Amino acid sequence: MTGSQPAIPPARPVIGEDEIEAAVRVLRSGMVVQGPEVAAFEREFSELVEGRHCVAVNSGTSALQLSLLALDFKPGDEVIVPSFSFAATANAVRLAGGVPVFADIEADTFNLDPDAVAAAITPRTVAIMPVHLYGHPAAMDRLMPLAEAHGLTVVEDAAQAHAAALNGTPVGAFGIAGCFSFYPTKNMHSLEGGMITTGDAEFARKLRLLRNQGMEKQYQNEIVGANMRMTDVAAAIGRVQLGKLGGWTERRRANAAYLDERLTGVAVPPVAPGAKHVYHQYTIRVSGDREAFRAALSERGVGSGSYYPTPIHRLKPYLNEDGTPGPWKLPETERATGEVLSLPIYPTLTTEDLDRIVEAVNAAAVAA
Repeated sequence: MTGSQPAIPPARPVIGEDEIEAAVRVLRSGMVVQGPEVAAFEREFSELVEGRHCVAVNSGTSALQLSLLALDFKPGDEVIVPSFSFAATANAVRLAGGVPVFADIEADTFNLDPDAVAAAITPRTVAIMPVHLYGHPAAMDRLMPLAEAHGLTVVEDAAQAHAAALNGTPVGAFGIAGCFSFYPTKNMHSLEGGMITTGDAEFARKLRLLRNQGMEKQYQNEIVGANMRMTDVAAAIGRVQLGKLGGWTERRRANAAYLDERLTGVAVPPVAPGAKHVYHQYTIRVSGDREAFRAALSERGVGSGSYYPTPIHRLKPYLNEDGTPGPWKLPETERATGEVLSLPIYPTLTTEDLDRIVEAVNAAAVAA
């Protein structure tokens, strides 16, 4: 806190009376697991991804894992992923029986570099999983032709990118599957939950089997599946939030434009041509001592976050037996982990909040 002003947190979930009323309505109905609210949520979310089939699940990680399980990996099958992401990206590959292969990112968008992906393809590669990090779409205009040329499947990690688009095509409408998260700090949430989008009806049916113990009809199990269903309470909250997503997205984009115009001494997030950035995170680059910079913001009552301070390939589960990282050459990934800092950008920020953020960042940049 600075003076009498409360600190501005790095993220602030929105849970209003509409969400509370929706949850109570479902609880009173007695239909609480994968019922009419889930079906309605799937139909309504489909409008965000050009009418694709939608399969609701209990988390964004489950969305990734089920999408990859549906590909039926064979031992040694490789999936190219960024190391600059949350661990769930690579964890889902491992949990589905695949081998994550790490490729470097672009310096500007923080997303997979198509040239690095091309260099990482081997005879064992079966899929590419780009992450639309921070709400900026990955270079799908280059990744999709690359995947097609090599006969590879594309699964999009769109956990942070609800309503983002590239050249008019929404994320989640490029690959065989798009995977969204509804964690409380995302651009919209359902308290917890996820959604898989696909243009393939048979793939969608397989996903529905996998999320529900391998059965479409009770006790008629067709395949080995899991319990990754979404509750109707979560779906009802998600439907309310989906109705607000458009306005919240424009507010995030307006907040980003406000910061872009006023911040000095730091590198503000660029936007690639044709990209609609939805700013799940507003991520700057800080030269010098990032942690000191972050502490300076905190002293002025402005929260921030480093996403991600350790790349996945340096996390314990992905190290060699002797504790060393694998043979990955990821210079842009390594640079980003030491420089990125995400500022508050959520839609409930006031102009006064934004001005405090600008003042704190610019003062910290001068002092750095």
